[in-house]
Amino acid sequence: MNNHLRKLKIEFADNPDLIIKKININKLHTIYVIFLETLCSLDRINDYILKKVTNINYLKNIKSKIPSGNIKTLNKYDEIEYYLYNGYTIILDKKKIYALETKADINRGISNNLIEPSIKGPKEAFIENYQTNIGLIKRRIKNSHLKTKNLNIGRLSNTTIGILYIDNIAKDEIINKTINKLKNIDIDLINDSADLLRYVSTKSVFPSVIITERPDRCADALANGKIVIICDGSPNALIIPAFLVDFIHPFSDKYNKYANINFTKIIRYLCFFLSIIIPGFYIAVVNFNQETIPSSLIINFAIQRDNVPYPSVIECIIMLILCEILRESDLRFPNSFGSAVSVLGALIIGDAAVNAGLVSPIMIIITAFTYISSLLFTEIEIGNAIRFYRFIFLIMASFLGLYGLMITFIFFVINICDLKENNIPYSFPVSPFDKSYFNISFLNGKNTKRSKLLSKNIYKEKT
Repeated sequence: MNNHLRKLKIEFADNPDLIIKKININKLHTIYVIFLETLCSLDRINDYILKKVTNINYLKNIKSKIPSGNIKTLNKYDEIEYYLYNGYTIILDKKKIYALETKADINRGISNNLIEPSIKGPKEAFIENYQTNIGLIKRRIKNSHLKTKNLNIGRLSNTTIGILYIDNIAKDEIINKTINKLKNIDIDLINDSADLLRYVSTKSVFPSVIITERPDRCADALANGKIVIICDGSPNALIIPAFLVDFIHPFSDKYNKYANINFTKIIRYLCFFLSIIIPGFYIAVVNFNQETIPSSLIINFAIQRDNVPYPSVIECIIMLILCEILRESDLRFPNSFGSAVSVLGALIIGDAAVNAGLVSPIMIIITAFTYISSLLFTEIEIGNAIRFYRFIFLIMASFLGLYGLMITFIFFVINICDLKENNIPYSFPVSPFDKSYFNISFLNGKNTKRSKLLSKNIYKEKT
């Protein structure tokens, strides 16, 4: 015991919040109570530990006398530091080491979902407390088949990572592959679940992992055979695997009548392709393929561009970059006035640019239509992917016109179909076609079976 105390005092020499209390039970029995006062509740320590041990003259087994709901017996000294930094109180009793949970309540309360809001459905969102987040999911899935695999990642942070899955639904291949990816992470610090993205996602501009703050979305993903990753200290969870269709439609569609929401889904797919292709299509028809549009319209375009001093492709690139700057400013500004600044900036810059002859009015319309279409997709990563391919389409159209646009579109489709997440194509459930997941994601309709590619038990009534 003296060796343990000596090591603790050396390792925590510059940590004034480490408290070591020496308690004499009797002449022959001395124990040490050790805790970090910044992470522990002093009331719990006083009520559960100090009052009990000081009122007992002799203890053969301290573990049986202290009314704590979570008491662990440690087998080696190396575990002491981990439990101290997780809000536990350590008791050194001769050659025995006990860890008692006395965490302070330093977490915020459960709040509404702000990033993924919905009119219907639950309003709860994850917080920075690991146990609370696990509880929010288990409150929705009351089944012993819901399993949690814990890992500690980070040389300095030693962050607790939880991998959740339903063992009789999720495929073992997906579970083991996810666990192995996380085990191979060698990093100093994990502050948020987003720090894990580079290790568990594919190397593509398209996102392959869903980041969500909604427990109901995680529960739904688990029921369909997916994996959920919870990170201690993070208000967001990761869902693996994810496909293109998962990022185009918000989860809140699930709570709307499918006959009405399916029309909106068609609009979203249309906007997805329009927001990528429209600038390139305009450059192609204006510079190379004027025969595809009426003569009166092409004459009108030429009149509008009469005072613009540079080619239309340069004009388009300038406007797209300006819109990206406004988009970034909207994301970085506080919510209270961020949108007002971006709208004001767009109005002033657009009007001033047209009056100064720097851009044509039709280019303002094309740019506005492009960005209004992209506003339907609130996920930042899918927005970045749309931006990337928008410029690829624009550049190819500026060299080869509609022919270059078609070549780029073929390359775009091939890239999506070739991209795989856990050996499942990113274009799933269209290619390969899967009726069950297609009904859930595309049609928002009723479905009694799970996907064969995601689940080993496809019949919902048998789980």
